[in-house]
Amino acid sequence: MACFNFNEIKTKKTLIGLGLGQILSLLSTSISFTSSEIARKGINAPASQLLLGYVFLAIVYGGIMLYRRPVIKAKWYCYLLLSLVDVEANFLVVKAYQNTSMTSVMLLDCWAIPCVLVLTWVFLKTKYGLMKISGVVICIVGVVIVVFSDVHAGDRAGGSHPVKGDFLVIAGATLYAVTNVSQEFLVKNADRLELMSFTGLFGAIICAIQISIFERGALKAIDWSTGTVLSYLVIALGVFLFYSLLTVLLKTYGAAMFTLSLLTSDMWAVLIRNFAYHEKVDSLYYLAFATTAIGLIIYSMKEKDQEKQIGGEVIDEQRKLFDEEDGESMRDSLIGAPT
Repeated sequence: MACFNFNEIKTKKTLIGLGLGQILSLLSTSISFTSSEIARKGINAPASQLLLGYVFLAIVYGGIMLYRRPVIKAKWYCYLLLSLVDVEANFLVVKAYQNTSMTSVMLLDCWAIPCVLVLTWVFLKTKYGLMKISGVVICIVGVVIVVFSDVHAGDRAGGSHPVKGDFLVIAGATLYAVTNVSQEFLVKNADRLELMSFTGLFGAIICAIQISIFERGALKAIDWSTGTVLSYLVIALGVFLFYSLLTVLLKTYGAAMFTLSLLTSDMWAVLIRNFAYHEKVDSLYYLAFATTAIGLIIYSMKEKDQEKQIGGEVIDEQRKLFDEEDGESMRDSLIGAPT
């Protein structure tokens, strides 16, 4: 995983990445805000909120892909599994809005970051120094404070079952970590257009299945007013733009820039909770935010001993993801990469 270097913040490329990260941060916050508003109306249909966004991805990127007719570089079932995990991660987080506050959801999303570190350490054989480990520990402390805060805050937490909602977010964030690591690998080693097309296609299919099984009754009970329809459209457009820009950020600037952007999404969440919802924020939230932010900054800082990858075993595993006709070129690029 890439590591953010504060000494490079003045470069044009880094500034562009920071700007792109802020756009992603605002998109994430707007999606969360809209989902929270839908939950406040008593609408219990998480998969239906995600369906249209995946459909947009499938139509736009799938149409471009059909026009260009490129060679598929990764096996189709890789995208199916990735989409399944991605849909369930989004489902759990959207479901959490019916049980806990928006602030808790945004803060607990940070749990994905230590999970990403663990996954890259286990599967990509990435080694981390003491600073990275310290950052992970501090992030976990922040997560514990959020859960304790919701227990302490009770009915002020913004949901009927705040602790249940917190653990739904933690489960969703863990799945987000799996998708982020997988997406970063695929967008760098396969094809961005291919990734977006299949994510949209399989994501839409999985959402439609979940809706037909679990949400038919909830959809019939929804009052499809203009406000509700607009909320669904806002989420769909936000999902489409978020995934489109996320792949650009991962491919060009790496995961560290995205990690830095997550900090501001938490900040926007706190501001929305204070000024838009006009609700009192428990004092422990500020401590939780500060603790999580400090942990993220520490883990994002560049160390003298950069993370190292043991390339041999990783290359063997990566080769299995690609078709034989594309194997030679991919092997050449992987073997020739520095480790």
